[in-house]
Amino acid sequence: MCFGLFADPRLNTDVMYEFTKIERIDPAVKPTNERINNFNEISKVYTEEDAGTQASRCVQCGNPYCSSSGCPLSNNIPQWLKFIADKDIELAFNISNETSPFPEILGRICPHDRLCEGACTLNENNEGSIDSHGAITIGSIEVSISEKGFERGLKPSFEPVDSGKSVAIIGSGPAGLSCATFLLRAGVKPVIYESADQGGGLMTYGIPGFKLEKKSVQRRIEFLLEAGMEMHLNTEVGKDISFEEIYNKHDAVFIGIGATEGRVLDYEAYNDDNIYMAVPFLTNIQKKLEEIPYDSKFDVTGKNVMVIGGGDTAMDCVRTSVREGAANVKCVYRRDEESMPGSRKEVKSAKEEGVEFIFNTSPKNFIAEKNKHVKGVSFVKTEVIFSEDSGRGKIMEIEGTEHVIEADVIILALGFSNQKIEFLENNNIQINEWGAIVVDEKQQTSLERVFAGGDTVRGADLVVTAALDGREAANHILDKIFEED
Repeated sequence: MCFGLFADPRLNTDVMYEFTKIERIDPAVKPTNERINNFNEISKVYTEEDAGTQASRCVQCGNPYCSSSGCPLSNNIPQWLKFIADKDIELAFNISNETSPFPEILGRICPHDRLCEGACTLNENNEGSIDSHGAITIGSIEVSISEKGFERGLKPSFEPVDSGKSVAIIGSGPAGLSCATFLLRAGVKPVIYESADQGGGLMTYGIPGFKLEKKSVQRRIEFLLEAGMEMHLNTEVGKDISFEEIYNKHDAVFIGIGATEGRVLDYEAYNDDNIYMAVPFLTNIQKKLEEIPYDSKFDVTGKNVMVIGGGDTAMDCVRTSVREGAANVKCVYRRDEESMPGSRKEVKSAKEEGVEFIFNTSPKNFIAEKNKHVKGVSFVKTEVIFSEDSGRGKIMEIEGTEHVIEADVIILALGFSNQKIEFLENNNIQINEWGAIVVDEKQQTSLERVFAGGDTVRGADLVVTAALDGREAANHILDKIFEED
């Protein structure tokens, strides 16, 4: 179903254009002294009334940049803003679920200030900084529509799984679950093979609960299971089941295994008990919270913690460390604050929670004691030199500024690379020089009937772009498996 803004007689334009009278008001955030003691989400959910009031500020642009250029999924944002302003939550709910596989999740974790809200006509400076009179609070309204809809018993709709077709999905992260969602809408059975003990990928084990409580992820998975999805946990393809077996068993295969190999500072020999990679740290803390087996080495209680990096994963690590009782937490980034690649609100929250930021400081190497136990990192101050063809600018080290910052625990959040997967090579699935899977314009790999998407193709990127790849791959898979019928 497609909803056209000017084609539906139910649209009441009298309630819109309220931006001249109503200020942007973000949802209430829990006090800092309350939120740092637990991993519960820090933002409250709008009431239906508040969501409608904030939605009524939308100007209903003829060319809605929030959707056309700001949202990777090209969600029908003005439409569901309009209907929630009109107090039609059921229609708003259905529209928000039409193009997005899990709007209540993306509404929580997308960097909206750099995407839909950053592109909003009402964003006063169009540079990602959103003021009280600025952009529509798109992400928060999206969450409210879903949560209030769920409270009313609304659910996403799927077709009966009776096509006689099945698709294997390797990985249950955002790309895999998105692909499963859109396959189910066509009555095709998705069968997920997940190596972890829970589904959701990084949405479960990589994003902390203060941004995304795990009940939201589990609820979506339950919807898919109820609709006919099959999921095999603790099942590593190439080890617990061969790729050849699933390839021969299903009509097509989708690979959405992410890019989870953390980048390191250097490869010198050292005792790494106090050096953590970001994802294992976040994963083990989540397992600890769920009271399932975890590695106790990831303990920062009472310790001086230093996180190196400037993206959202770095923010997840510093804010997790605060909640885990670290004595103090520093975040060191090689560029300035304006250049940080993550969401501005995450940096703001981290500062409120007591994290110290050190900018324009680049790591050089670890500093170890005689027993090779690392006690700190050698850094150098930097400046960024801009030119016409430099994009974000070239980082230059400032001579004579070398210095050491000591820490009990060092967490590396320097980005992610594609891990080496044996079954790709064994089945002649082409990868590029960075280890990412090569796909064509229809997201098909070099092996017939095998598709891929998300970080395993793009390299480390956003959850929303992985969701986009899952959706588009599902459409191409459907064309492929039904073309002979």
